[in-house]
Amino acid sequence: QVQLVESGGGLVQAGGSLRLSCIASGSIRNINSMGWYRQAPGKQRELVASITSGGSTNYADSVKGRFTISRDNAKNTVYLQMNSLKPEDTAVYYCYVIGVLRHWGQGTQVTVSS
Repeated sequence: QVQLVESGGGLVQAGGSLRLSCIASGSIRNINSMGWYRQAPGKQRELVASITSGGSTNYADSVKGRFTISRDNAKNTVYLQMNSLKPEDTAVYYCYVIGVLRHWGQGTQVTVSS
């Protein structure tokens, strides 16, 4: 069984920063891609950022230049550093990992006030 535990969400003013963390534990091996999706009220879940085991990254256009994804393979952990936050970044953020299957975290709320 695989568990993903997220932390770091919260309430921040526009222009502020937050750092999300997601630790994967359990029966998971050979993690390939890790990353983050988000879902705002009334909207579809969208990919925010992803990173492969080799360190290649991909970002949504809306967060390029503001968010940075990184990972610690030894700790099965993925991070999302979010700077210059905007009210439109408000959403529940979900981490995921892909080994043989895709696994999801429970989600962490990020709220950016104007």
